[in-house]
Amino acid sequence: MNIVRTSLLALSLSLLSVAAHADVYGYIDANGEAHFATEKLDQRYQLFARGDQALNAARLAPLSPAEKETPLFRYLSQHPNLKKYEKLLNDAANEFNLDPALLKAVMAAESGFNPNAVSPKGAVGLMQLMPATAERFGLQADRKKTVAQKLTDPKTNIRLGARYLRVLRDMYPNQQHLVLASYNAGEGAVQKYNDAIPPFAETRNYVKLVTQFYNLYQPTSRFADNAVFSNRHSDSKRIHMIIPGRRDTGAPAETSSAYPNTSIE
Repeated sequence: MNIVRTSLLALSLSLLSVAAHADVYGYIDANGEAHFATEKLDQRYQLFARGDQALNAARLAPLSPAEKETPLFRYLSQHPNLKKYEKLLNDAANEFNLDPALLKAVMAAESGFNPNAVSPKGAVGLMQLMPATAERFGLQADRKKTVAQKLTDPKTNIRLGARYLRVLRDMYPNQQHLVLASYNAGEGAVQKYNDAIPPFAETRNYVKLVTQFYNLYQPTSRFADNAVFSNRHSDSKRIHMIIPGRRDTGAPAETSSAYPNTSIE
């Protein structure tokens, strides 16, 4: 079971500005695993992708051919679990009329494509769903398995994560930044701040990171020419996310409390 950890790094008020650019930093560690963050947390982190617009409409600046050959780019574009769960992702996207790229982006940021990921407060699986959220959408325990155990099933987890994202999209059509903020902090938090991204460091960095990954996974994106999935990575290799400002409060995803989930680590 992989456990996630929180990042307690403080952010200045300037980093909380909605106009903050959505850059992504990362590095590959000695074990061949990828680490990503929305800040240069230490000297190991190098700029992976530069954002060129505001938080609510972040886009990536084009990568050069040399940048497309970097280990970070290959890792994110060729992770074996992308291919492994591709049919489940497409099926869920079709059922709920979502962009598969959105599901991939959320999955990458939430669990690093690890179906066994569990947060300290109980968010489970690929889409890091709280059991209470799953119960909200009809998943029930039985004599054999708890709701949390059922959420380790990739098909169940992906489908319920997609269903939750569709509910949020119906609340905020054409406002993906608010969909992502709600997925992270809960729709109650977004409503509390007058249908705007809450002023929480974690949530704002989460929106930046997932938006960047969403752009990367677009069929016409920079990944289009690199969409060849390799089995040379073992399943033990995973993506690590640090969301600056993320703190450990244990609030369930569907409540108005901030910071319900933790980043995979």
